[in-house]
Parts: sequence; structure tokens; C-alpha cells
Amino acid sequence: MSRQLDRMIGSLVATLACATAFAQSPAPAASERNDYSKPEAWLCRPGRQDACTIDLTTTIVAADGTLTREEFKPNPNAPIDCFYVYPTVSLDQTGNSDMQAGPEEQSVIRAQFARFGSQCRLFAPIYRQITLTALRASIAGNSTISIDRALAYNDVLDAWNHYLKHDNNGRGVVLIGHSQGSGVLTQLIRNEIDGKPIQSQLVSALLIGSNVAVPKGKDVGGAFQKIPLCRSSDQTGCVVSYVSFRSNVPPPSNSRFGRVPGEGMTAACVNPAALKGGKADLHSYLSNTPAAATMPAPRPWLNPPKTIDTPFVSTPGLLTGECVERDGFSYLSVHINADPNDPRTDDIAGDVVRNGQVATDWGLHLIDMNIAMGDLVALVGKQAKAYLKKK
Repeated sequence: MSRQLDRMIGSLVATLACATAFAQSPAPAASERNDYSKPEAWLCRPGRQDACTIDLTTTIVAADGTLTREEFKPNPNAPIDCFYVYPTVSLDQTGNSDMQAGPEEQSVIRAQFARFGSQCRLFAPIYRQITLTALRASIAGNSTISIDRALAYNDVLDAWNHYLKHDNNGRGVVLIGHSQGSGVLTQLIRNEIDGKPIQSQLVSALLIGSNVAVPKGKDVGGAFQKIPLCRSSDQTGCVVSYVSFRSNVPPPSNSRFGRVPGEGMTAACVNPAALKGGKADLHSYLSNTPAAATMPAPRPWLNPPKTIDTPFVSTPGLLTGECVERDGFSYLSVHINADPNDPRTDDIAGDVVRNGQVATDWGLHLIDMNIAMGDLVALVGKQAKAYLKKK
């Protein structure tokens, strides 16, 4: 458990370390560039068996303890595409990861991306991200592991350009990222999409677990000049972004999540379950398997426990989310609707814990996407319909 959470702390640091570096990074030499025409350079591509063609079966745990099984069905004729950049998960022993996908890259696809296959064709490039190994070394003051910050961004840029040239064919596309992945995509959108012709094909961007700057009281400006925040399910070409904290454990003063530098600026918070604001139940898909690299070990879902053999569980009505502003922070406040009189769990796993102590400044970053995965997937489906209707 602690090893797994240590990995995730590295993921959080990666987001912060990389957030401002990618835009200034020079392109690598031609000999160092990846060839994204090679199938092995992708974790997910349409029409093949890969990291995205996996079991996503879910047990729905009702408040009265009733268990029902939900099968997942991808859409082989999905009308739009999704392009995903995963968070920091690599355990390679170098400063930047190699191009060989390990169990950690495979697992993060299960946790964060494969479920979007019900709405879109799935594209997920492997990229030479900054590794957890290098970040741990940096935190410990060990400078012997070198980091090339250019590689991560430029790999994703090359994959994006290859996708546009060879796969897109004028289709609408959703950009999806978490943590370091959101930082990379923020720079990609700013450099390559915002205010450019390709923006017309942007269905939406889900930039989760990262601080996206907007002027206070406004939905556009800051990180992007032409791309607003999403405020309705039929709005396209917009951004969903949030960081999550427990409602009873708000961000402490030392948290870097939920605030941005700059006078008059705030961190964007868009609740995918209530785009216009207010409270709403969150449609979560939480891990029921301890192997998922981006999620903590599961909790017992019922008391007394019952065997649940699916990789995910969903708990209708257990979680409620609301975007709030408090003490200079803007974030998705997640409330657990615990009822000690019913058999269902009264808590979820998702905190970062080190040496037995909860690191409250990280919030629920471990499960940012999973607490609202059903809402995010449903939103993409509605936006796809709206995008096609407008064409």
C-alpha cells in the first residue's frame, strides 16, 4: 500500500514540475524522435487488441447492499476520437521513461481511459515522460539522474501530429489527461490548437488533476484565449478541469492544487456532474483490484463483506460533488454520504498516505478521474452528439 502511494506522490510532483516547462522545451534532434507510424508506439489504437480492450465489468453496490453486474460495451462505430496522455506512472530507472510499456502504463489505461471506448475511438501514445525514479531522486537531493523535459512534450506533439495526418480525417476529437498528462495537453492546446483552425474539431478537453488558470468570474482567458470552460452538455470546444478534495478536509495552505499564480486568476473547477454549478451525485467507477497503478487498494464495500469479483465497483448516491472556492482555493469538494445504518461502506480509499499519515495537501488526486468517471464518459457522449449536429 505505501509503495503504491509513494508512486502517486511522484505523479503529483511531476505535474507541478512539468507544468511550465513544456512550452519552452526545444524539439529533440531528428535521431531522437519517435516514429509514431509504428504500432508499438501506441498503448491504444482502434481495431486491435491492446491496453484498451480489457475487462471493465462493474459491480453496482446499492445503498441496501444489493449487487448488480454492469457489462461494458465499447462502440466499434464511435463517431469521434479520444486522445489520451497518461499521468506519471513509469518506474523505469532513468530520468525519462523508455518506449516500452510496463504494467504501470497498462494499468493506468484501465483506470482512466478505456471506458471512453463507449463513446469514441481510442488513441493513447506512449511517451518518454519524466519517471517516478527521477522525481524521487530529485526530492532526495540526488542530481545524478538527468531529466530531459523536452522529450515528454515533443513526443506527445509528434504523436498528435501523426494522428492528425493519418487517422483523424476531419473527425471531432476529445483530449483527455490527468496530472502530468494534463500539463502536457495544456501546453499542446495552447501551442497548437487555441485560436487555430484545428480548434473547430475540438469536441472538448478533459484536463483533470491539474491547475488550469482562468480569470476570476470568467470562463475564458488565462491558460487559453479562445477555449472556454464547459457549462452545458451541448457545448463543444470547451474544457473540463478540476482537482478534488474531501469536503471535510479542504486544501491546507501548503497545497499546490486548486490555485494558480497571477493577480485576478483562479484555478478552473468544472463539476462534470453539474456543469453550471451546484451539488450533484457523482457517478464513480472505483477500483476493486489492488493492481491498478494509479489507484489505492480497494475497501471492503459491504459489511459483512460479500465477494465482488469485477475489476470496478460503482456506488450510486455515495458521493456528491460541488465546486467551491475557499481560502484562495478552487476545487471539487467531494462529500461522502455515509449512512452507518446501511450495509454499504461509509468511506472510500483515495487519500495519499505516507508513514501512516494522510497527506492532506494532495487531496483525492489518486482518484480524481474515477470519482466522476461515469459523468465524464456521459458528458463526452452528449458533446459528441452536439458536435455532430453542428457540423
